[in-house]
Amino acid sequence: MTAGGDDERLVGADRVLAVMAALAEHPSGATLEDVAQHVGATKSTVHRALATLRRAGLAMQLGRGVYILGDEFYRLAFSSYAARPERALIQPAIEELARRFGETVHYAVLDGQEVVYRAKVDPPTGAIRLTSVIGGRNPAYATGVGKVLLADAVGSEEELRALLGDHYPQRTPRTIRTAEELWSDLVRTRERGYGVDDQESEIGINCVALPVKLAANAPAVGAVSISALAFRRPLAELIERVDEIQSVISTLRGSAAE
Repeated sequence: MTAGGDDERLVGADRVLAVMAALAEHPSGATLEDVAQHVGATKSTVHRALATLRRAGLAMQLGRGVYILGDEFYRLAFSSYAARPERALIQPAIEELARRFGETVHYAVLDGQEVVYRAKVDPPTGAIRLTSVIGGRNPAYATGVGKVLLADAVGSEEELRALLGDHYPQRTPRTIRTAEELWSDLVRTRERGYGVDDQESEIGINCVALPVKLAANAPAVGAVSISALAFRRPLAELIERVDEIQSVISTLRGSAAE
């Protein structure tokens, strides 16, 4: 902590990164005061961080006292994402699944207690777009992709409790709330080879998820899910087509080996 007191607790690179993250939460622009409140620092502290970001092209000033992320930030982010090996590998498969099912398809990885969406494809036509975004996060216990990845990564109920604790916030009336319930679900997920989200993360949305493995006995590098409106495409209908989903995902192994 600096001599400035509690409101100066962000220093150096941490301060700059916190300000950049705050700007990302305000895509239409944020004032100096908005950012200062968001990161819990003084205006002078935030102003210095903004000056650093502006010099690098990572932030820019729209008008008097209003700031947004700069074009250089997006150039770096998009070029890096486009060049990631997993995107080149995964994208054709999730595009094919979105085309076949006419629903939204996600690719996600496990990051601690959460899943992070690395790729998303909305159907070309005829379906409601979900609000999920690339880079967005959800608690692993309440998602199909999260259950698939937890089932692959966690070997016992004790390990699960160490990772997630004993009780979980209820996102919907159907959300699993305890480690005991979740462990039972993970055992079923591992046995059948797919996970489900039966309106557990969001009412009205269900999904089926399968692991992505680049070799038959390798650990999962991520998971793919197909999400749909429950009234239009019930969970049972998605489950009936698990073999078809698996056949598309299995093509990734051949692509990875090339």
